[in-house]
Amino acid sequence: MALSSKLIKLIAPVPILFFMLVACGGNETPEPYVFQFEEPETPTPLPTPTEKTPPATKIPIIPEQSTGDTASFDEAISSLEGLPIGEFFEASYSQLLLREPELLTELNLSAEFGLRNDQLNNLSDAYLRETQHLEAAILSHLLTYDRQSLSSEDQLSYDIYRWMLEDMVQGHAYMYHNYPLNQFINSYNFNLTTLLTELHPLNNRQDVEDYIARLSQVNNQVDQVLEGLKIREDLGIIPPDFIITMAHYNLVDYIGLRESGPDAIEASRIPVFSVFNEKIELISELSTEEKMEFRQAALEQVEDSFIPGYVKLIDYLDYLQPLADERAGVWKLPDGEAYYAYQLRKETSTDLSPDEIHELGLAEVERIQGEMGDLFSQLGYPENEAFGTSLGRAIQEGGYYDTSSQTGIDVYVSEIEEMISGVDQRMDQLFDLGPSWGVEVVTGPQGGYYVPGAPDGSRPGAYHVGVSGGQQEKFMQATIAYHEAIPGHHYQIATAQALDIPRFRKGADFNGFVEGWALYAERLAKEIGLYEGDPYGDVGRLYLELLRAVRLVADTGLHARGWTRQETRNYIDQAMGGPGPFSYEVDRYTVMPAQATGYKIGMLKILELRQRAMDALGDKFEIKEFHNIVIGNGNLPLEVLEKLVDEYIAARQNQ
Repeated sequence: MALSSKLIKLIAPVPILFFMLVACGGNETPEPYVFQFEEPETPTPLPTPTEKTPPATKIPIIPEQSTGDTASFDEAISSLEGLPIGEFFEASYSQLLLREPELLTELNLSAEFGLRNDQLNNLSDAYLRETQHLEAAILSHLLTYDRQSLSSEDQLSYDIYRWMLEDMVQGHAYMYHNYPLNQFINSYNFNLTTLLTELHPLNNRQDVEDYIARLSQVNNQVDQVLEGLKIREDLGIIPPDFIITMAHYNLVDYIGLRESGPDAIEASRIPVFSVFNEKIELISELSTEEKMEFRQAALEQVEDSFIPGYVKLIDYLDYLQPLADERAGVWKLPDGEAYYAYQLRKETSTDLSPDEIHELGLAEVERIQGEMGDLFSQLGYPENEAFGTSLGRAIQEGGYYDTSSQTGIDVYVSEIEEMISGVDQRMDQLFDLGPSWGVEVVTGPQGGYYVPGAPDGSRPGAYHVGVSGGQQEKFMQATIAYHEAIPGHHYQIATAQALDIPRFRKGADFNGFVEGWALYAERLAKEIGLYEGDPYGDVGRLYLELLRAVRLVADTGLHARGWTRQETRNYIDQAMGGPGPFSYEVDRYTVMPAQATGYKIGMLKILELRQRAMDALGDKFEIKEFHNIVIGNGNLPLEVLEKLVDEYIAARQNQ
């Protein structure tokens, strides 16, 4: 999900406006490890789907704005004829990658393809339809291969590629069902600025020239975004009024637009220039005069392209605001029910229905609240005390980080780094595999998400933590670090990036797997004793797991059961122990339907498969072998993962 960074929006556990930070950890010597599954309490098992959700096969409402020129793609597809399957995987996926120069930059692959990092993605309707034609053609070509004649490894790649391509093609019906302007990390504006301030390299003269070239294209790309927004408007796909309001504020705030008008904007203070201004100073091959010239050229493009583009987006939101209403669920959209069914399958890679997911969420909420109640009793809290009162007591007793000064921030970051180092020392107890490069802690006003490093290790993974607000609660911050860094997102993604597997298996977007692994990693930390002596941290772990269960109920309530925004907020507040920072998450679910369901569904599937292997193998079960299956094959749809685990169990039983 294909913006300037595909993986960021898949990975982030919370919206960027909720600045969750990380608690301290230790560098203690790990104790000898014996795998235990009894603690914590066993979650609710996933239900067996009662019936398959049929894929979306029709394109009911998308107008044919432009068919594009597909002749070049027909020629490209014909060039794939007769290729061995391995060569087909690489050649066809390369054609897809070439459609997204911003993704090539993120993956540090531009030079490999003989390109520079000087282009933005083409987001025009015609170009997007050309890409859809290519995706459908590649799928059709894949299906010409005889799967049964392939090696087992190629069969696995075939299954993953087919799932990925079929998902893409089924999604063509809903190409305009999203809201690209919003305040979250799946937005056009967030991805553009992340590309320019973090992902685009600035190490030499060519990088600088490419950066300025990209700045010059922003205004044109915004026109393409506006084309898509107007198509959505014609189709009746208009964001709720509160999303428009918050997106408007986000854009205005980023460029510093105030009542004085666009002429008063200080271009030099906008991050796409200020970050460039800092980084260019470190490029030794440039003289002082050259740096000054490049700074001036970049500033001119910010003034002539970036700011005008943002102002046009702001003006369009001003126009759109009176046309919007407060309805948040996608049920209101054309073919909204089918769209949500598609989204659930895409984000969970299962065929669970909205009702099945809703009921599963309710059961998990009850279980986790009960487990938290047991922990509150162990802390000596009154048995008849309200859940929210006990939670507030635990938060207070757990303490806070003071991030109101640079000294406090430095201490905070140091403790995060020590904690990550401490958990990293324990990983050889659980894994034979692991990443070849590290993860760095990045501070800023926004946090709670992970940005993958480059697959060649030239750019490390980045765990972003927020340091705004002056005071941060400690009780859940260790869990967030386990989720985002080790053994969560960084451990799984960086490991996949270094595997000798087809490229598409390293970067495929399977949210249920990626987020399911990261939530499983939080629980894994508990199982290996990382919360021993830290009951408040354990409260935080359960609190965050509770959030993921609440999301199952809230997301399906909002999009499948017709809940209003306020009704959904009320449920979140009630389930989480009272009004708090998570009630606004309904706004995230509004612009990212079903994405929040992938965490718990994925975690429960991994736990289910682990228990299945333990029951079947008994003394033969080895946790490292199980983890090799899960993270040693790249990113996977959950149904493909299940097949792999079943094959592993059968093979071990026959040994």
